[in-house]
Amino acid sequence: WLRRCTHYLFIVVVAVNSTLLTINAGDYIFYTDWAWTSYTVFSISQTLMLIVGATYYLTFTGVPGTATYYALIMTVYTWIAKAAWFSLGYPYDFIVTPVWLPSAMLLDLVYWATKKNKHSLILFGGVLVGMSLPLFNMVNLITVADPLETAFKYPRPTLPPYMTPIEPQVGKFYNSPVALGAGAGAVLGCTFAALGCKLNTW
Repeated sequence: WLRRCTHYLFIVVVAVNSTLLTINAGDYIFYTDWAWTSYTVFSISQTLMLIVGATYYLTFTGVPGTATYYALIMTVYTWIAKAAWFSLGYPYDFIVTPVWLPSAMLLDLVYWATKKNKHSLILFGGVLVGMSLPLFNMVNLITVADPLETAFKYPRPTLPPYMTPIEPQVGKFYNSPVALGAGAGAVLGCTFAALGCKLNTW
């Protein structure tokens, strides 16, 4: 009974937090100086939130396909949340794409292809999700109409000082946010996949 309740609570908490991360991941349109830095950080955070929940759900049920189902939950949550924010006047002028689904499908594929081998899931699944999600997340960036125009149209005068861009950081955080996010995600993805598996064996 306790494990079942913990299971459902964990699914809800991680999916909701993943949604919140995604909402904030669109905020780089307001910080043009920090756009690539924000993109990289939020790509990694979304990767980790997806993989720990999807791996936990996948190993809990033992059924290939549940990782994709978990990603679908995240997607629907995000559509609902962003639609609510948009209705309140928040300037989301781009389509929310289900960027987690292809990565979650890769996770399911690894679990199925390796005959439910958890170690292969952690190693291969973690690397594949970590490397693929920053690439798919670029679709969200491409669909932004005009970041600079949006930033000036919707100013943020109440920004706290530590969030205010000081100097342009182009090139300081490496020139390829996708490569940097994929590299870090591939390493950290294995760790969080292991955490997702471990949560089933406590």
